Amino acid sequence: MNQTTLSAEQARVLAKGPFPDYPFVPKSFVHPNGLTQSYLDEGEGDPVLMLHGNPSWSYYWRHLVLGLRDDYRCIVPDHIGMGLSDKPDDKAYSYTLRSRIQDLDRLLTHLGVGDDLTLAVHDWGGMIGFGWALKHGARIKRLIILNTASFPLPASKPLPWQLKLGRDYNLGALAIRGFNAFAAGATRQGVVRKMPADVLKAYEAPYDSWKNRISTLRFVQDIPLAPGDRAWDLVEEAGKRLASYADRPAYLGWGLQDFVFDHHFLKGFEEALPRAEKQVYEDAGHYVLEDKHEVLVPRLRDFLDRNLL
Repeated sequence: MNQTTLSAEQARVLAKGPFPDYPFVPKSFVHPNGLTQSYLDEGEGDPVLMLHGNPSWSYYWRHLVLGLRDDYRCIVPDHIGMGLSDKPDDKAYSYTLRSRIQDLDRLLTHLGVGDDLTLAVHDWGGMIGFGWALKHGARIKRLIILNTASFPLPASKPLPWQLKLGRDYNLGALAIRGFNAFAAGATRQGVVRKMPADVLKAYEAPYDSWKNRISTLRFVQDIPLAPGDRAWDLVEEAGKRLASYADRPAYLGWGLQDFVFDHHFLKGFEEALPRAEKQVYEDAGHYVLEDKHEVLVPRLRDFLDRNLL
């Protein structure tokens, strides 16, 4: 079911705005379980699917949407529990990677995007997007990959203590849900160039209470580290198949000041996709589109224009 009016959650969060450079009117898709997922569908042309991670939302992709929507169809979902989408409790929704992939599949079926997709991913968006691609890989014709993963944590990369605390300890869970430590921390530690106050406010606006921070915690708790973890088999298989995309145009945009998705993860993509174009920034962090959108968005537009479907 597709709604044309704002859902209660969309209206609630947007009322905290206006948010800079986010002039979009979100759309809504109601899943069979009754939960409303918010998404952007801007422009016409070849579809570019942009998948955010944790603890961001579609706001992260705003500059790229503005840079592409004159000639491309930009589809940008907010995952359930994130951004402008509903934020159910654990009884109403299973916060797992499998659920994210299923949500995405239903949304794309509803939108009828066809078989010529450009997949753009950041953070958890990589695992969601490449997880979806385990069954739909032939539909992905181009890749935009920004500070993310589609394979397990490299053996040479220890899990950062901030993630370990949130994943494995009650104290970390309390900090994330009680004090918004993850979302607030990311807006400050995830950039080299300090976010303006109104941009920072936009990133944090959806996560303004214990109830509304459930997904920021569940994402951390779902990080797969070993066989037996709920998301392990999906991420392991996605990693094994990554090299199968080496024949398709790909662009790597990376901020090296990312304490999670650092050079270890960049190397994994470089080895699997040796023909990929890339732009690596020594002076950019995890939110590379915040630090470098003025130069990175034109590069991504040029990449797409030169590799027309």
